[in-house]
Amino acid sequence: MAEKRTRGRRSKIDVLPTDIKAALNSMLRDGQLDQQEILTIVNDYIEEAGLEDAAKLSRSGLNRYASKMEGMGARIRQLREVSEVWVAKLGTAPTSDVGKMLQEIVRTLATETGLAMSESDKPIEPKVLGQLALVAQRVEQAAMASHKRETEIRTAFAEEAANAMEEVAKSQGLTRDGVKAIKQQILGIV
Repeated sequence: MAEKRTRGRRSKIDVLPTDIKAALNSMLRDGQLDQQEILTIVNDYIEEAGLEDAAKLSRSGLNRYASKMEGMGARIRQLREVSEVWVAKLGTAPTSDVGKMLQEIVRTLATETGLAMSESDKPIEPKVLGQLALVAQRVEQAAMASHKRETEIRTAFAEEAANAMEEVAKSQGLTRDGVKAIKQQILGIV
């Protein structure tokens, strides 16, 4: 959601002293007071601080700010919940699965952005198209690098397992041909 421009003017809340703004944010987060009570308290703080009457907050200004903060808070809560679900699900999964999930998230976001832009009446700027293409290219490069790294890890693990199996097999009296046959059959290594 795009923020409304106010011709370079900052809102009254943006110019409040830090301590008053912190108290306002705390009351909004706490949720124990309604907006009218918060408005009265904040305007009392403004008066006590010796600020001009013009610095006092209006009901609509506080409502806009509270709505904006609630929207941001809801988005943060939603992201935390999603993160908790995925961390719980992928906590024991290999790192490459997390990387693949992140790549898929970026792909999805880029696709949704492209679709939203194509449905708009505004023409798509070449710079934006270039940025989307760059995102797609980087995601694919990351996927290729991830696949290559995963293959290298699997190969290294197979070689280590083969060497360990060879040591055990020899210590148990297997012949060289027997060890070679086991490696070929189980690990696909000669």
